[in-house]
Amino acid sequence: MPPKPRLKATRITSLALLLPYLRPYLGRVVGASASLLIAAGLVLALGQGLRRLIDKGFANGSMAHLNGAALAMFLVVAALACATFIRFSLVSWLGERVAADLRRDMFQRVLTLSPAFFETARTGDILTRLTADISVLQALIGSAISQWIRNGLLLVGAFTMLLVTSPKLAGLVVLVVPFVVAPLVLFGRREKRLSRAAQDRIADLGAYAEETINALRTVQAFTHEAADLARFSTDVEHSVNAALLRIRTRATLLLVVILLGFGAIVFSLWVGGRDVIAGRMSGGDLSAFVFYAVLVASSGMQMSELWGELQRAGGAAERLSELLDEQPSITAPAKPALLPLRPEGRVAFENVGFTYPARPEQPALSGFSLIVEPGETVALVGPSGAGKTTVFQLLLRFYDPESGVVRLDGVDIAQVEPSNLRSRIGIVPQDPVIFSTTAWENIRYGRPDATEDEVRAAGHAAHADFLHDLPQGYDTYLGEKGVRLSGGQRQRIAIARAILRDPAVLLLDEATSALDAESELAVQTALMALSRGRTTLVIAHRLATVRRADRIVVVEAGRIVATGTHEELMEQGALYARLARLQFTAEV
Repeated sequence: MPPKPRLKATRITSLALLLPYLRPYLGRVVGASASLLIAAGLVLALGQGLRRLIDKGFANGSMAHLNGAALAMFLVVAALACATFIRFSLVSWLGERVAADLRRDMFQRVLTLSPAFFETARTGDILTRLTADISVLQALIGSAISQWIRNGLLLVGAFTMLLVTSPKLAGLVVLVVPFVVAPLVLFGRREKRLSRAAQDRIADLGAYAEETINALRTVQAFTHEAADLARFSTDVEHSVNAALLRIRTRATLLLVVILLGFGAIVFSLWVGGRDVIAGRMSGGDLSAFVFYAVLVASSGMQMSELWGELQRAGGAAERLSELLDEQPSITAPAKPALLPLRPEGRVAFENVGFTYPARPEQPALSGFSLIVEPGETVALVGPSGAGKTTVFQLLLRFYDPESGVVRLDGVDIAQVEPSNLRSRIGIVPQDPVIFSTTAWENIRYGRPDATEDEVRAAGHAAHADFLHDLPQGYDTYLGEKGVRLSGGQRQRIAIARAILRDPAVLLLDEATSALDAESELAVQTALMALSRGRTTLVIAHRLATVRRADRIVVVEAGRIVATGTHEELMEQGALYARLARLQFTAEV
């Protein structure tokens, strides 16, 4: 795997991002470079073949010389075709391979980033970097950069041959060069800025479209289609305006280059024609000069156009570098501590304080201390925003506390490899995640090596027997985000996933909230059997689901305000009794 670069990208230097990805394929880079050099040399040789064809063949009227010159030119053309074939094949392969490596490393980086990063990052923007921005770099490697180098070689080589053929006419061309280079530099810098702006606008489009499509049911339920279409149309116009501004800049650059470059050729041709008529220059020399002059002008024009592509790729590389440079806030220590070989499931929060990075004004937990003994079931209750979910987030080490310590089986989890810690924990969220694949893969997600019998047993234990009634049973495709399932069915898939994982610590976030009364009773029975003998933390908004907990912990404003059984807490009155009365009254 190529090493990941760590650089602060600025302007065209941001393309240095690609160097570590090209290094493993140095042999193909050398092969592409060699074929490129050979092809450029053969193109230049065509000019000399043209001169020989005219002076030795046409002018002398010699059929033998004509045949020899034509055959030589054909052989040069054949060799040029082969060299071009090899160059195109190699650089196209490099473009595909580097793009694949970059996408893999970018996706790997995204997977390692902590939840804190995604509090402010936009999913659509990240997806744009993974797709559109990398495609720009793929086109650069697979085509643009080799063409730019090829045209650069042709420009230098053809100009050298101009000097050899006619120093006087070459001097006329030289006079135009500063007027071509100056706009190339000035407009190129401007296009770099405009390219980055255009790519950012495309990212805005992707982010808004992704958010709207994911919430399509809500959009339609609130008849918000017209408003969303209007906003999307406005964003589209912004992206079009940004792109058109970049296009106008490039078009102006091409206008200047073509006008000056080919204008100089026409003038040189007029001067050279006068020399041929006066006998100071042969027709073959003038033809060769025109050939090389056209090469100089066309190469300069294509380089100016490709310079825009380089600038656009530089903007894409900057955006990719930003994401590759992003470091996860949750990392494994240099020498990770080991959890006990035989897990017990003892959980301890010791005077924990924590504030979400995106909400610095309100601490999520403050002076939070809680010990859950192995095999104990503890329910966390309290109003929304009290800090119940934060307890789960810290235990899974999605965040690190600002103060205090969280321990599992006596070990500070901040000193444990995150994957080792999370392998001991199973979770059933309130809003279960169902992946766009089969029921097999969804249940097996937590234990990819599970056997077919184990998967079926987990499904049966979670009362997911409805899977047998699906068209292909466990092989049925469940749709994107489980769209083909009801809410209760999705919940039971998530419960089966947790059962199969067989964790030491079980986290239930209102795991039966989406079930009807009959299914809830069945799943509660399954969860009771699952939680027996293992540590279980339950977040509950419906107090009826936690009355059988060994202990109920009441949380308010990030602090524990009461602890006890349901009966004890009802006798104490205060917050728990008020929540219970409100809920039971609402249910009646």
